[in-house]
Amino acid sequence: MLQSILEQDAQLTQRLRVAEKPGSLRRLAILLAHSGDSWFWLLVLIPLAWLGNEFWSQRAILYIISILITAVLVFAVKFTVRRRRPEGEWGQVYRKTDPHSFPSGHAARTALLAVLAIGLGPAWLGVVLAVWAPLVMLARVAMGVHFLSDVVAGALLGVLVSLVILILVPLPVVPV
Repeated sequence: MLQSILEQDAQLTQRLRVAEKPGSLRRLAILLAHSGDSWFWLLVLIPLAWLGNEFWSQRAILYIISILITAVLVFAVKFTVRRRRPEGEWGQVYRKTDPHSFPSGHAARTALLAVLAIGLGPAWLGVVLAVWAPLVMLARVAMGVHFLSDVVAGALLGVLVSLVILILVPLPVVPV
């Protein structure tokens, strides 16, 4: 049964791929796939934590810590499961530094950020990240560095971690 599920996952993943198809959809997928990179988010969040007002500084610090916790959990699962990434040429830096695909760290990170923003506000940021996160996840599949099940599992992990953090860390919520 597991083999059948994995075969269906691989077939659906293949149908969503645009990595080998030149054009604007591929360029958009590349942009979205990279927009979930942890270095990008840390590059934005660290100065915000340092230079932002109290509201943004608190959130940036919480996001940074949350990203790091999520990364540790993702890597623990990845090195336990050891599922190889789909075959492909795009994303060599990911393929060389992290050959394992399950769960998707990008999906976990983007889901985490979206749920934290929804939970803590401001509302506009929650809406933007809630729209952006699934696009990043689909882009990772479209560019051939993840199977669809990798991003689903990553998203679930990110949502779970963010809900635990929202329960444990009492930051004031911004009114709509």
